[in-house]
Amino acid sequence: MIEQVFKMNTGNEKTIEKVIQDDNLHFNHMILNKDEGLPEHFSNSNVYMTVLKGVLSIGLNEQEIHQYEAGTILKIPFNTKMNVKNHNEQVLELIVVKAPAPKN
Repeated sequence: MIEQVFKMNTGNEKTIEKVIQDDNLHFNHMILNKDEGLPEHFSNSNVYMTVLKGVLSIGLNEQEIHQYEAGTILKIPFNTKMNVKNHNEQVLELIVVKAPAPKN
């Protein structure tokens, strides 16, 4: 078999899974319920964030929180302060790709 196969969680419980971590990129899958989120942090690479379902509430650097619905893709530069949350009733599901892969 030439290809590698990876699986992601398909439920609705809080999930933060590192699906692919290699020298080229990091591919992460996240499921967040209402009032769940990530600790505030700085991006350690270029981040490409795809909203699969729900509404993402995100504050970047010092700007106010913006909301993005399913079907939206965000490109967030390296070393940007990120505050990622789900402030809505609907389950939030995200794909987060970091490219190039972070060095740490």
